Amino acid sequence: MDSPKQIRLSVLDQSPIPQGTTARQAIQHTIELAHLADRLGYTRYWVSEHHNAGSLAGTTPEVLLARLGAETDHLRLGSGGVMLPHYSALKVAENFRMLETLYPNRIDLGIGRAPGGDRLTASLLNPANKFDENDFIDQLQDLDRYLTDEPGEGPFVQAAPIIDTVPERWLLSSSGQSGLFAAYLGWAFSFAHFINPNSGPKLMQLYRERFKPSALLRAPQANVAIFVLCADTAEKAKQLEDTLVLQMMRLERGERVGFPPYEEIKDYPYSDEELGRVAYQRQRVVSGTPEQVHAKLTKLANDYGVDEILAVTITHDFADRLRSYELLAQAFELTPRATQVALVVH
Repeated sequence: MDSPKQIRLSVLDQSPIPQGTTARQAIQHTIELAHLADRLGYTRYWVSEHHNAGSLAGTTPEVLLARLGAETDHLRLGSGGVMLPHYSALKVAENFRMLETLYPNRIDLGIGRAPGGDRLTASLLNPANKFDENDFIDQLQDLDRYLTDEPGEGPFVQAAPIIDTVPERWLLSSSGQSGLFAAYLGWAFSFAHFINPNSGPKLMQLYRERFKPSALLRAPQANVAIFVLCADTAEKAKQLEDTLVLQMMRLERGERVGFPPYEEIKDYPYSDEELGRVAYQRQRVVSGTPEQVHAKLTKLANDYGVDEILAVTITHDFADRLRSYELLAQAFELTPRATQVALVVH
């Protein structure tokens, strides 16, 4: 397969809380980063849903998106994603129809199936959640009906407000099962390489092969999300990657800690057993200078057969995070855009 002619870049923001900062600062950083992405020419800005996670502030994408829409002019804004088993399909449809009403043709509804946290928290969010695959499929079909006003079978209530545009519908997955659901429903598909770096290209191809056109999407549409750390020097990029890798190891162990500075982790004594897991974590990350990152992401896009990369960038210092997105935009020669919303720094 030939390399994509033009790779579009987008942002997936989990609103991380580095050590020494607060959740309020994390959300203000999300607003500031959205401003930057809007100016630099990024395509989408998605925010995530996590619960009972001490190091991440993003819990309610629909609320945060309402603010980001008022703060930006050009970006498509979306959820990466709403964890549908926690909620009523009707209420999710109403939330995103309201967002689409406020910001026409700029809203993406990204749906996930994972709990976005631990099972106990998930059971508290929705005590009726049985984590059943058939229940999830039923919810997806109901959500589809509410967003398109198709009556289907059984009782039907319209999701208000009633409008003439529809949010883009995306299914998110790190295993590929939701890719099959997306293919069956005629939705777009986003694969989380930053969660699972194995088998993604094969799962993406399966999505394309099984895709059934829908009224709103006639051909497969897909992107891939990956951790990206871009720096002015290879040494700096390696430091950013080493810090991220240790943080991922800590999260796997259930440690609810903020993102550390490099100075704290640079001499961390990994055991032989841990080193094998470290190698796996590095597969979830692309890092380096702009030239190195450009080459790696171009190969990744080619392997997946996509023309859009969702960059997930987490660093201890917010300045490093902003710089990474700036260098990435320069590397892919994104076209800067004029914006009218002025940033208010708190």
